Amino acid sequence: MKLPDSTKNWISLTGATISLITFSMIVFLFVISSIFDHGNTYLGLIIYVLLPTILFIGLLLIPIGMWLKVRKEKFGGFKKTGWPIIDFNDAKHRNAFTIFSVGTAIFLLASSVGSYEAFHYSESVEFCGKICHSVMKPEFVAYQNSPHARVACVECHVGSGADWYVRSKLSGLYQVYAVTLGTVPRPIETPISNLRPARETCEECHWPQKFYSRKLVQNRHYLSDDNNSEWDISLMMKIGAPISALGLQEGIHWHINPNVKIEYKAADKKRENIPWVKYTNLKTGEVTIYKDPQSKLDDVKLGNLETRVVDCMDCHNRPSHNYQPPAFFINNAITAGFIPKELPRIKFAAIDILSKDFKTTEEAEKEIKEKLNLFYKENYPEIFNNKKYLIDKAVNGVIDAFSKNIFPEMKVSWKVYANNIGHVEFMGCFRCHNDKHKSENGKLIKKDCNLCHEINAQGYVNKLELATINSSLEFRHPGNDVGDKWKKMMCVECHTGLNP
Repeated sequence: MKLPDSTKNWISLTGATISLITFSMIVFLFVISSIFDHGNTYLGLIIYVLLPTILFIGLLLIPIGMWLKVRKEKFGGFKKTGWPIIDFNDAKHRNAFTIFSVGTAIFLLASSVGSYEAFHYSESVEFCGKICHSVMKPEFVAYQNSPHARVACVECHVGSGADWYVRSKLSGLYQVYAVTLGTVPRPIETPISNLRPARETCEECHWPQKFYSRKLVQNRHYLSDDNNSEWDISLMMKIGAPISALGLQEGIHWHINPNVKIEYKAADKKRENIPWVKYTNLKTGEVTIYKDPQSKLDDVKLGNLETRVVDCMDCHNRPSHNYQPPAFFINNAITAGFIPKELPRIKFAAIDILSKDFKTTEEAEKEIKEKLNLFYKENYPEIFNNKKYLIDKAVNGVIDAFSKNIFPEMKVSWKVYANNIGHVEFMGCFRCHNDKHKSENGKLIKKDCNLCHEINAQGYVNKLELATINSSLEFRHPGNDVGDKWKKMMCVECHTGLNP
């Protein structure tokens, strides 16, 4: 088969060779990944993004080489006028046109399939979580252990529609640039300003009009004493009203009642310091503004702050990427049996080790193993000599819990990502419900435990205090050193994530 003389140059030949080899690799890898279902995270990136780019470059080299050769041959002064002539009576022209037409058709078909697959691959959980592995590892690990582990990243972070898809890809360009140059902030700063509004994504599944009944929550804590004494508390969470017919008229989800509008101003980027809250009854038009008299901001400075309408993310700010404090994840590991409760003072020993800031995960794992063994060797030699298997199990349990919640390389831990659900280790509910925010007529946003939950049972497992039917208990703090001091304090003043 004869081709135009202009194809006989090293640039075009190189382009054709690259194109053929690349296309063959794409077909081969596609067959491997599709028919045999064999591949990994990076295979999709190679098939649908990297190799097609190389193929396009190779194809581009063919006409470039032809053009350069023609230009070189005619550089002597001959100037061709008019349009190029394609003569189908000439076998060279006919063959070149056939190859070009068939090749272009195949390339366009393959490109359309590749583009479609590339689009879906870029939307996949694997792409989001594993391509930028070192940067996104904390988010990906936390996501896999979250209630939304079966919901794709893009369902929440992008949602439906071309508008936010384009925005996400444009913002992604900077992220690729930052990862490539190593300028990604460690930890990644939150809240992220360019995320889609929560109501546009969360309400695809969790819509405000849906009734959420009250929920029984039972928490198990362990004290830092010799016996790792168990302290249980059973709470009835008032998520919704006691009767479904009442809808969102009361309960925690009253904050998103369609007939109510709650607005606030935050004095910091983390939205932890809230000096101003506005309540509007959309049915009656009633408006009440609450201000924190201890705030140092005057009306002018308050007016310059952004006014936000309360939505899902103002409370559920860590729905899929929650990093628990050691006091929580050690409790859970003991309860689940990953850390032996029969090891004396294991709660104290584990928390004491985890109070240190580690530089790497490897350093943390090494120190957890060494210090736990040393602790029992020095303080409980009989256990160290006769029940070493319990210590080994505890080491593995602490390391496993640590690896799911603390990521030294990205400087990620509970310390930098507050969880606004609750009020123990973080301000959470107490950002507004603190008995400080007051209206002009003296109304307070109260710090009343029973507004959100009622205690049905509490105490040591062998001395459990139980409430009678249709009644609740007043909170009793474990231990004898606190007494009623908790009534005048915020939990976070003592509970740092390390103090149980």
